Amino acid sequence: MGSASITLRSVGERERDRERDIASIESLLEANDLPNDDVREKPEAFYIASDGDERVGIGGLERCGSDALLRSLVVESDVRSDGYGTAICEALETRGRADGIETLYVLTTTAAEFFADRGYERIDRADAPPAIRRTNEFADLCPSTATCLRRSL
Repeated sequence: MGSASITLRSVGERERDRERDIASIESLLEANDLPNDDVREKPEAFYIASDGDERVGIGGLERCGSDALLRSLVVESDVRSDGYGTAICEALETRGRADGIETLYVLTTTAAEFFADRGYERIDRADAPPAIRRTNEFADLCPSTATCLRRSL
């Protein structure tokens, strides 16, 4: 697929799917060695990305005032390299813009180049705003060796 097209659905948007969505996100994060310890605490921060009826990945936006932490962007293994990572990233950015978010921050141990290719700039972790630095992902879940990036929306 050259240009992936996806829709984002927030976790719990369909109450009957809430528990299944949360378990699915936790499982996908665990399978990709990403932190999943606080998914149940903040399910509203996560989105399911679908192409038609097929789930192709997940992503999250943890809002902190006019900033947000873009977190846990994962593409299902059987559809990687089909453009879904970019599509999910763009959809999360669009959602953030619509919600009044001005700047996105990312912590990553494996995808710094992916985000840099999409206009995110590397910054020192200490340069992230205090509210972003206080998130569980920033303070506890991601290792101190993770690369920090930001992008103005």
